[in-house]
Amino acid sequence: MNEAIVLAGGLGTRLRSEVPDLPKCMAPVAGKPFLDHVIEHYLDAGIHRFVFALGYMHETVLDHLATRWIGLDYDYCIEEEPLGTGGAVLLASHKIKGAEFFVLNGDTLFKIDALNQLAFHKSKDGSITIAAKPMHQFDRYGTVTVNEDGSVKSFDEKKYCISGLINGGVYVVNKSWLQSLKLPIKHSFEKDVMETYVDTGKIFAIVCDDYFIDIGIPEDFKKANLDLIS
Repeated sequence: MNEAIVLAGGLGTRLRSEVPDLPKCMAPVAGKPFLDHVIEHYLDAGIHRFVFALGYMHETVLDHLATRWIGLDYDYCIEEEPLGTGGAVLLASHKIKGAEFFVLNGDTLFKIDALNQLAFHKSKDGSITIAAKPMHQFDRYGTVTVNEDGSVKSFDEKKYCISGLINGGVYVVNKSWLQSLKLPIKHSFEKDVMETYVDTGKIFAIVCDDYFIDIGIPEDFKKANLDLIS
């Protein structure tokens, strides 16, 4: 069974001007909550079970899942206080049944071939495999430098780049490895897990030049409403 944790507990502060009264993942995009676009793609891509990591306005998300997604195989966990991306993943990982799982962001749609990413991860016997997106003329995202064997060499800070690979926010994670790290309850997945353990050579990246949108800022929220209308 292929499983995914969906990070859907963010405050969405930068999107408040467009969506003042909803959690970010529930922002209406092309006629339905953005979360529906994420679920629909990954169901089609081979994910069979979802664990929703919830926090801010979790009741809204749960009500929607209970009415729109009857029959979906899912579970959830609720943060009593913000735990950071890493804390949310670690908490939700205890609801995962298998040996590895995907991590998705509820405010990002990256239309990758999930089964291809999973096969690559298993072929490398990795701890984490990142879906990396080629980008051109950008400054909103940090970059990922990748060695010839696919292992990640470094994560680099945000700055203007003519071209480069960004972390697309879709990961395959080895559950036993993650739970063995003895991480604090509150931590960042990006900083305290990936950047801290990048030198082990067990964090890999697969390049996926597929459609990508992150609705975290008003400009891209509006773009998603145009892109996904069909």
